[in-house]
Amino acid sequence: MSQDAVQPSAPPTQTNTQSPAAPEHQEGFWKLMLGSMGVVYGDIGTSPLYALKTALSHMKADGVVESEVIGIVSLLIWALFTVVSLKYVAFLMRADNKGEGGTLSLMALARKSLGHGSKIIFLLGVTGAALFAGDAVITPAISVLSAVEGLNTASPAFQPYVLPIAVIILVSLFVVQSGGTARVASFFGPVMVVFFGLLALLGLSHISDAPRILTAFDPRLGLSFLFGHGSAGFVTLGLVFLAVTGAEALYGDMGHFGRKPIQVAWLCFVLPSLICNYLGQGALVLKDPEAVKDPFYLMAPDWALIPFVVLATVATVIASQAVITGAFSLSRQAIQLGLLPRLEIQHTSASTEGQIYVPRVNRTLLIGVLLLVFLFRTSDNLANAYGIAVTGTMVVDASLAFFVVWKLWRWPLWLAIPVIGYFLTIDVSFLMANLIKIFEGAWVPLTMGALAMVVMWTWVRGTDLLHKKTQRDSIPTADLIRMLEKSKPHRVAGTAVFLTGDPQVAPSALMHNLKHNKVVHERVVIMNIVTEPTPRVAEANRFEIEKLSEDFLRVTLHFGYMESPRVPAAMALMRKAGYKFDIMTTSFFLGKRTLKPSPASGMPQWQDKLFVTLSKQSANATDFFSIPSDRVVELGAQVTI
Repeated sequence: MSQDAVQPSAPPTQTNTQSPAAPEHQEGFWKLMLGSMGVVYGDIGTSPLYALKTALSHMKADGVVESEVIGIVSLLIWALFTVVSLKYVAFLMRADNKGEGGTLSLMALARKSLGHGSKIIFLLGVTGAALFAGDAVITPAISVLSAVEGLNTASPAFQPYVLPIAVIILVSLFVVQSGGTARVASFFGPVMVVFFGLLALLGLSHISDAPRILTAFDPRLGLSFLFGHGSAGFVTLGLVFLAVTGAEALYGDMGHFGRKPIQVAWLCFVLPSLICNYLGQGALVLKDPEAVKDPFYLMAPDWALIPFVVLATVATVIASQAVITGAFSLSRQAIQLGLLPRLEIQHTSASTEGQIYVPRVNRTLLIGVLLLVFLFRTSDNLANAYGIAVTGTMVVDASLAFFVVWKLWRWPLWLAIPVIGYFLTIDVSFLMANLIKIFEGAWVPLTMGALAMVVMWTWVRGTDLLHKKTQRDSIPTADLIRMLEKSKPHRVAGTAVFLTGDPQVAPSALMHNLKHNKVVHERVVIMNIVTEPTPRVAEANRFEIEKLSEDFLRVTLHFGYMESPRVPAAMALMRKAGYKFDIMTTSFFLGKRTLKPSPASGMPQWQDKLFVTLSKQSANATDFFSIPSDRVVELGAQVTI
């Protein structure tokens, strides 16, 4: 690195002024739409397997009643219209953060609109992320179980084998994650197109069984059922919500496929297929009340039942894969935003940044999924646990959206309150209907979400306390430079890079090196890595360089919360800009802290111990920042919280 190459640092306001091109402009529109069919709509596409069956099973104690069947189908159809089409497709997908969607992206937008110190925004974002953790565990379990249970419809002889087959499929699904999904992902779209096509075809073929099912398009029939059956109607509303689980994926996966491909796929193909299938299931039950036990599979001809079970199982595996991939992506966002420790993240694709694998998250999900399968054993039982995490996430999304439309979009309150209030009323109604099932299984996702929230809260709180303690015990970088100019320590050849979380104070590794080795390198770089509240940072704004003295530089690297902070790649950009960094002749000094709980930490003792445990799960900084291991020097120290 030549000192004469040093230029004034770029103004902070210039960072992140560029954003990557929207995905729909980088690839063919139709290819993106096909891809969205496989990834985005896997979860909501498999809802017909259990949504109507579960809702009807709650009412069939008095036998199949025509008004109840039509009323429930009407609620299903209008849930799709209102929650998915209106709220997510037409409204929330406009609230994108440089092309990215999802709860944490919405949280970043809301914090931007109110200021980063807003605790209520932060709390809402953490709650949404925690609830997604519960959803990510339940979705694979109920989806795969409901598909394999189709074998029972073919023959009761399959009953003993349903659970073992489901377990084998689920274990295999999680085992293959480490190899990446790039190869099989290309098949997701075509498979789901075939699946949705069959949903529509089977539904249309059975509507003629009872054409009066078409009256379900009248929302008054759904409302009449809801308010005419007292508490039973309200409980059924919670089961009707199963039809829209996965709707949040529309928003969360926007960055991968773009807004328009997802919207067109929903309006032109997925929504019509789902509506046709629910109408066909309802008509079949009206014609043959015995079909209420499994209207989805009984729509298929006997000769096609087994192939249909296989196709449905493949579709549920795809739905599960989408949720698992979403959990990996959300984990990386949470790590970058400081909500979780630095977990190991493996990149499974050389060309696609989003193809990642998080081993600890994968193992945790697998354990949770298997526990649920063995605890509940059937999809009907799991249906009671399903939905509450999704409804909670939807309430969070609507709440965060209020701050975005009010402050960022500058809607007047007289418009923002009724629009968001309308969506919140629907979401809260679904949430309350699901809370009724809390003792029947809904406690599971709430418990998982609460645990995830405690983990994130503990990590944020502990990190903040540790940062304050470090600041108290540290020396400002400017003071250290003045001291070194006076004391003139022994200088050794080469460049030393010291990574730090606070560039204003001298890094602990630099102080330890000076204290114990009594030397300072000829050129010292104090490097700080900043996660911006945007998904990605343009390469032109990746770094800032500030000259502190003749031999000290401060380098700030900027990454988005959807990016992996790869230091060598950033240094390569700096070389292209004229800064002569040679990574193979540069030493990276990292401070490695061993934490010990302290009675005076400011946290309860159990939280101290949890924070220390979490810190031990943190991935090595060398791996996390992709620094060549043979260029790293670690200097350790024991620190009390």
